[in-house]
Amino acid sequence: MSDSNKTNVSSSGSTLGNKKPLVLGVMTFAIMNVTTIISLKGLPAQAEYGLTSIFYYLFAAFFFLIPVALVAAELASTYPKKGGIFRWVSEAFGTRVGFAAIYYQWQAIAIWFPTILIFGSVALAFIWWPETFDAHLASDKIYIIITLLAIYWLATLNTFRGLKSSTKLSTLGGLFGTIIPAGILIILGVIYLIMGKPVYLPLHQSFFPDFSNFDNLVLASSIFLYFGGMEMQAVHIEHMKNPGKNYPLSILIATIITISIFIACTLAVGLIIPKQDINLVQTLLIAYRDFWTTLHVPWLGNVMAIMVAFGVLGQASVMVAGPSTGLLTVGRAGFLPRKLQKVNKNDIQVPILIVQGIFVTMLTVLLAILPTIQSAFQILSQLATIIYLWMYIIMYVSVLRLRYTAPNKTRPFKIPLGKFGIWFVGCIGLIGAVLAVSLSFVPPSQISIGSPLTYTLILVISVIVFTLIPFIIYSRRKKSWIDPDSIFEPFDYQIEGRKPSQKSKWPKGYMPEDKEESQT
Repeated sequence: MSDSNKTNVSSSGSTLGNKKPLVLGVMTFAIMNVTTIISLKGLPAQAEYGLTSIFYYLFAAFFFLIPVALVAAELASTYPKKGGIFRWVSEAFGTRVGFAAIYYQWQAIAIWFPTILIFGSVALAFIWWPETFDAHLASDKIYIIITLLAIYWLATLNTFRGLKSSTKLSTLGGLFGTIIPAGILIILGVIYLIMGKPVYLPLHQSFFPDFSNFDNLVLASSIFLYFGGMEMQAVHIEHMKNPGKNYPLSILIATIITISIFIACTLAVGLIIPKQDINLVQTLLIAYRDFWTTLHVPWLGNVMAIMVAFGVLGQASVMVAGPSTGLLTVGRAGFLPRKLQKVNKNDIQVPILIVQGIFVTMLTVLLAILPTIQSAFQILSQLATIIYLWMYIIMYVSVLRLRYTAPNKTRPFKIPLGKFGIWFVGCIGLIGAVLAVSLSFVPPSQISIGSPLTYTLILVISVIVFTLIPFIIYSRRKKSWIDPDSIFEPFDYQIEGRKPSQKSKWPKGYMPEDKEESQT
């Protein structure tokens, strides 16, 4: 029986008394995914490629976004019980690898937080006058650190109020702080062209990149993380009606919106900002101000800065709640110490969020160590990309394996074209992920990062440490970690009495859930 039929159970697995269960519609779920994925912070990095940025976005969509969306749709609808990526991977390779996968998801988001919050801090700096003051404040490390932590802990405290409050803030933030500002940016770009103003976007630039220039590929590899997170909200799939049909539909809607916004907004920024003036953390706000100045209402640039900052708060809210919710569910099944499994009256995993907050706070020290805000922004982005892609690589291999070990499992959504389809999608995703991981270790020459050797060493050492942590935690787990009130359903292979590597013997039309229900 799927969790969607358990009316009084939250996503973390505890009862909520007689509270009305949260129900997510297709569009709400799609906007949550768009909010998770889309961040306007990445536009300047791609704007410097001009028309070639379209190639990079389509390349990342083909080799990353679409495979992730298809694979996540199949796995989430096939295994809708609690656990998300942990359950999917555990069904294929056992709980050791499954725990590593969900840990990488959580860890990557925790590492990624400072980058989006740096952007939010810069946005807040641009709500003042005059322009020289804004630019100076946006490059001040002390201001960035204080504002970054204030935004993060505000989002965390709001999450303490409950999943409904967090979802509401993330939806509003996504709408008024990301989608609407993105739409305004596109409209401003069109008006700018109609007015016949100077266009700084090199229209003669080739659609295809110069593959002989390795630096172009290095910086562009970070675009994969822009599309990351499509699978993240799967931990909330139990709150959807008819998830087998509605989840894939919401993913499709989110995919189309995401690609369209990224391409159109990037070109709009390139129209008004010369390539040599592009700054990774300030350019978007400068572009808004320059557009509105062209229309003789420069103060609206400050309004846009407020909206963008609100969007960052909304995105932080959904990212704070999502991965940590999945981690709590898994932890209660015996994979985290009991002290980390406690929840407040709103059923929110406060200890995990506090640990997460301490980690994010510690990462801000990098802002003081690295030479510039841009260098901190870049190295944290690349580190988060690598860790996140580990999880995706595991997910791709898992969906391939499950087609052979559980061939008769009912799949409400199934990647079409049989074995050819699943292998084509899986291999495309693996190629893209491995390529992005490899390129992420190379220092980009376009950004001042200090010593290239130091940059690479920080990445290599950090990746090794973060890769090993989940396996160390797993090896030290104890029976006392299992929450006796946890209702984490057994895996299919446990119900069947087989190992994950062994092929399921259940025939078509008779699934493990049937046996589980009959035993209940």
